Amino acid sequence: MRLYLDTSALLKLYVEEDGSLLVHERWSQASAVATSLVTLVEARAALARRRHRSDLSPAQYRRGVQQFTDDWERLVRIEVNERLVTRAADLADAHRLRGYDAIHLASAVLAAERFTEETIFGSWDDALDAAAAREGLHLLRPRRR
Repeated sequence: MRLYLDTSALLKLYVEEDGSLLVHERWSQASAVATSLVTLVEARAALARRRHRSDLSPAQYRRGVQQFTDDWERLVRIEVNERLVTRAADLADAHRLRGYDAIHLASAVLAAERFTEETIFGSWDDALDAAAAREGLHLLRPRRR
């Protein structure tokens, strides 16, 4: 099984919250994990924001950044180029997605096309999950009704 994680899902590896156990389990089971190149800045910004809001102690922040940095090299990183951005724009229009959500969906669709085995899409955004399901991706977390 291959896994695509958007930033909201990937962060659950570094910050204990609802869904962290599921992401850890699938991470350990996956033969490969992909994400968009934009995840680098999104994840670092999210960790810094949580640190500045005092949601993370200085030690938790440093540990989270270090773990993320270590894992970054193991991820299959989907490049953001003109072709992907054009596809993301079409997906944003079709599914009423925010910009970076559309980038993640386009990246996940591209990853699923490249991988030869089943690709599971992970996010913690209901609208993005719904769009991913409409695009034929299998979801990490069950759909909410």
